[in-house]
Amino acid sequence: MDWFHALILGLIQGLTEYLPVSSSGHLTIGQEILGISGADNLMFDVAVHVATVCSTLVVLWSEIEWIVKGLFKGRMNDETRYVLNILVSMIPVGIVGVFFKDEVEAIFGSGLLIVGIMLLVTASLLIFSYYAKPRQKEKISMRDAFIIGVAQACAVMPGLSRSGSTIATGLLLGNKKERLAQFSFLMVIPPILGEALLDGVKAAKGEDVFGNIGTLPLVVGFLAAFLSGCFACKWMINIVKRGKLIWFGIYCAVAGLVAIAYSLMS
Repeated sequence: MDWFHALILGLIQGLTEYLPVSSSGHLTIGQEILGISGADNLMFDVAVHVATVCSTLVVLWSEIEWIVKGLFKGRMNDETRYVLNILVSMIPVGIVGVFFKDEVEAIFGSGLLIVGIMLLVTASLLIFSYYAKPRQKEKISMRDAFIIGVAQACAVMPGLSRSGSTIATGLLLGNKKERLAQFSFLMVIPPILGEALLDGVKAAKGEDVFGNIGTLPLVVGFLAAFLSGCFACKWMINIVKRGKLIWFGIYCAVAGLVAIAYSLMS
């Protein structure tokens, strides 16, 4: 992978991480088109995901600051409950990461067929959540946080959008769309940073986690994902508030069919 490929893939990651169209699926498609797919790109995928976490911290800093200040009040309050919900949402993806990490990594090298199928699943979720009209709730409950966390754990599959799955699941549970985008973006921060920390520990022990990727492509990809992620995060929050997710469902359906057709013909 050279720096230009890294730039393209970084932009893809940054723009699609927050849009409900599956960043991992689009990264796989981009790597296939550029001819650089393979297990050696896993470290690059982790790096650009960390970059979008950093863009989340920048865009949602006021909400993060509100949470941190609330925690230092030393009593149970809305901020403490919010953090507890995020911790509960991490349980399912934590289980997947601890017990099924090798299986998940193997799936990322399985080609476009699985990506296309999962994009169709994403499309179905988005379209169904658009037409469903459950009773609205004022706050995200701990039960709902766990179920949304299950959706996030399932979204480790390439092509199954994490933001699309978590936001659609939250909408189907009756949570207000104004709250879901922020919760969906904040809940992914600990798992991604945890994955990056584990890779850092492996690197410190001398294990090869970089594959054939050099430092320059990693830096270029990181910066591209961070800058485009800042833009996409702000845009996506406004889109969720306006309830326009159905268009992304249609896009995912078309992209999924194209990916399946390409896989079967190649």
